[in-house]
Amino acid sequence: MHQEEINQACLSLDSLSMTEWDISPPGTQLDGDEWDTDLETEEVRKSRKDMSVKELYLEACKLVDVVPVSYFLRHLGSDRLNLTHHGLGPLGAKSLAIALVTDMHITTLELADNHILAEGAKYLVEMLRANFTIQNLDLSKNHLQSAGAESVAKILLENISIKSLRLSGNGFIEDDAKYFSDALANNYRVKELDLSHNQFGGRGGDHLGQMLANNEGLETLDLSWNHLRMKGAVAFCAGLKYLDLSWNGFGNEGALALGEALKFNNTLLHLNLSNNRITNEGVGMFCKGLESNETLRVLQLAYNSLTVEGALALVHVVKNTPKSGLEEINICNVLVNENFVQLLDLTCQEHPNLQVQYGGVGGFIAKKPPKRLDPMKVIQDYLDQRKLRLWDFFRNIDKDGTMRVPVSDFRKAVQQSSIPLDRFQIEELIQRLDRERSGMVDYRGLADTRKQMMRDHRRQLRKVESRQKKEKQKSERILKTFQSAVEAVTPHGSLVMSPGGAKDDSNGPQHFSATPLSSWHHIIMSNSSRYSVTNLSSEHVHLPMIGGGTASQCSPSTLAMRSFSQPNLYADSPHYAHGKPTSAQGLLSISNLGKDAYKLSPTGNHLTRSRPALNKAKGKGRKRRLKKHVDKKAQASPTK
Repeated sequence: MHQEEINQACLSLDSLSMTEWDISPPGTQLDGDEWDTDLETEEVRKSRKDMSVKELYLEACKLVDVVPVSYFLRHLGSDRLNLTHHGLGPLGAKSLAIALVTDMHITTLELADNHILAEGAKYLVEMLRANFTIQNLDLSKNHLQSAGAESVAKILLENISIKSLRLSGNGFIEDDAKYFSDALANNYRVKELDLSHNQFGGRGGDHLGQMLANNEGLETLDLSWNHLRMKGAVAFCAGLKYLDLSWNGFGNEGALALGEALKFNNTLLHLNLSNNRITNEGVGMFCKGLESNETLRVLQLAYNSLTVEGALALVHVVKNTPKSGLEEINICNVLVNENFVQLLDLTCQEHPNLQVQYGGVGGFIAKKPPKRLDPMKVIQDYLDQRKLRLWDFFRNIDKDGTMRVPVSDFRKAVQQSSIPLDRFQIEELIQRLDRERSGMVDYRGLADTRKQMMRDHRRQLRKVESRQKKEKQKSERILKTFQSAVEAVTPHGSLVMSPGGAKDDSNGPQHFSATPLSSWHHIIMSNSSRYSVTNLSSEHVHLPMIGGGTASQCSPSTLAMRSFSQPNLYADSPHYAHGKPTSAQGLLSISNLGKDAYKLSPTGNHLTRSRPALNKAKGKGRKRRLKKHVDKKAQASPTK
């Protein structure tokens, strides 16, 4: 900050009605409105002119014996200072006010929940007499009470820069409303006033109503969570654009009064009447005012004592009023029926911008709603197909180039485009883009929504890949378990072979291909009744034929499967048929395949034969023939 600016700020500080700030020792209390005026010497006053804002704040904290707020020191030069929940107290507010007299950067000052009390509010009032930079002031939840209300009212009388003032939750009572009524009667600079969570009742409502009747500058008024009864509610809509009267409990009388006010109002855009004990009768009286109103855009009636009858009355009014401007009706706790849904569909054909939030359809609460695609994903796919950027899409809507468009213009542009979005998807997208209900959609919010959509899409893909990987691992474990089970009943050194419909090779021996046991898994699991292991001691495993043909259609040269195992241990048993090659009883030898080859097979369609068993049987046959030949020669030799 230049030296001249500091000197000018200090001169402004000296010109306050309070000649000098009270920097009395800690614990000293003020008596009423008395201020100490001779606490600083001339030397201190001259030295302060050479101080920066930081030095001035640190010196003030040292003199009033409070700990400096490091957040304030880090954000010097910023246009917004948020000191909510910092526990400043009255002295902390005093040191801050001393420093802010010379600050020319901060336009938004947020001091909610700091327990500054009425004493701290007086310091801030004196600061605002010299500081004309601050435009938005938040003093909510500071226990200002009646004395603080009187001090804050002075701000509205003398300051010409304040445009937004938040005083929620400060314990203001009925008579305190008169302070604000007198201060705002001729103040047209304040555009937003928040007096919610206080104790204004019928008399307080009358004072505020008189103020609104004379004030043409106030646009936003929040009176929620009070005790208003709205007998003079006609004045509450005068000149306002946003009016919040939720949680006041004024019932059907208040609904009737507001309905009458809407007949003559042409400025109100947003009206919140949630939680006010309004019944179907009250909605019927309120709808008479809606018939004559063409400006109201948003109507919130959530959590009142309404049924489907009141919901039908609201939709009927919109349908029968061609010039109705309603775009949103919130009755999110009301259970409707199919007649309401059909009427709403017909109304939306005439009023495509209308969106009604209701609780559900009776009898179908447990019914799963139809799954719709992410509207942002649909828009991105649409742009990708046409090789367009998101900025190109938004620029066609933003004719003024302000990077912000009204919600109605955005909705209309999307509906008139060829993007495949239905009414519900468009409203879902608008709710995501306009979370603060400001009535505007900006490009930054649209770009952030696309980024979030892409992150969600990638997360969903990762979930699908993870699920597929787990299923694959599970399948591999099943196959491994099956392979282990087969190996447990298969002798060591055996190998399951499949010729795959082996073809005759005249150039050399027939080649067999080894078939992994895992390849039999699907066959075994799908036709487990045909899989059998007969006579495990015989060490022969019978597997189903893959070819799918009958046994009689199979030729010996095209067997689907053959198994080769160790010699049959039952070859020498007394029950063994010596006339046939060694194998399990009932199995036909491959060396004797003929037209009756499959009749003796217990499996009916498949044959197994052990090559070592064949070789051994062939050798034994030769030995028997040779032995018989030797015996015959021995018998013939003695006779000779």
